[in-house]
Amino acid sequence: MPFKVLVYSRFPKAMMVRIGERFELMHAAGKPPAEVFTAEELSGVQAMITAGGTPLPAAAMDMLPSLRAIICYGTGYDGVDLKAAASRGIAVGHSPAANAAAVADMAMTLMLAVTRRLLPADDYVRSGSWSSAKPSPLMRPQPGNPGRRVGVYGLGAIGRKIAARAAAFDMDVAYYSRSRHDVPWRYVPSLEALVEWCSVLMIAVRAGADTHHAIDGDMLRKLGPDGYLVNISRGSVIDQQALIAALADKTIAGAGLDVYEKEPHAPDALTAFPNVVLTPHIGGHTLESHVAMQDCVMANLDAFFAGKPLPHVVM
Repeated sequence: MPFKVLVYSRFPKAMMVRIGERFELMHAAGKPPAEVFTAEELSGVQAMITAGGTPLPAAAMDMLPSLRAIICYGTGYDGVDLKAAASRGIAVGHSPAANAAAVADMAMTLMLAVTRRLLPADDYVRSGSWSSAKPSPLMRPQPGNPGRRVGVYGLGAIGRKIAARAAAFDMDVAYYSRSRHDVPWRYVPSLEALVEWCSVLMIAVRAGADTHHAIDGDMLRKLGPDGYLVNISRGSVIDQQALIAALADKTIAGAGLDVYEKEPHAPDALTAFPNVVLTPHIGGHTLESHVAMQDCVMANLDAFFAGKPLPHVVM
């Protein structure tokens, strides 16, 4: 009989097909498990799958007295109360670097789209403005990539791939992270110095209390009127209201965002700016990335049920 695994977050069915072939999945579909399953059913749950950004507090863990493994689908685990898990003897695993290439590609896509004004250019053609030779200030020449200063905030697996891609575009790359690394790009000793130096700030840092609203109004002013912001990390890293204000008064030149403080992100002031490119948190959403993340999830679950340490452990 296959081992039972609780699916805590809401996932598209296609993402769970391969995992469901190996384990008996109990789908909570994003609802509190107690609303879907009986206390008796939950009492025997030893492992769960969750999305890293889904809040998973101590109270949720207490509903599952036999829980000993929380497996995050994806690289993030910021929604999990790690202290509560540790105090209960619960191992936490994730899928490190499984989607790094796809997310780095999205970062570059957003940067190119916003700096080359791809969306206004698309509209310029579709609206007939180009064929009628209608003047547009948005179609004026913009600075190109060679020599553009790209600052990468966070040099994990994703940050490194962003830096490598930016360097391949003949950009000048620097980074700031908690640790200095043996890499070919310059290290800047503070986030403030990185923001002041760069013309494009790529946010690739892991979400947490120490990075919450790290990019606030003061940082945006340091980025300046020719600076662009790209975020493929977590929305919590940016003070979104400060970003809206900075875009409204032209404190910065534009932004490319795949993540938001609240998701899914409803239309608001942020969505009205022509110098902002928005995508619905799809940075890691490629077929190859999902296979790699599912492989990590299954490897973690296989090890757990075999009584072995998780191969992709957070703590």
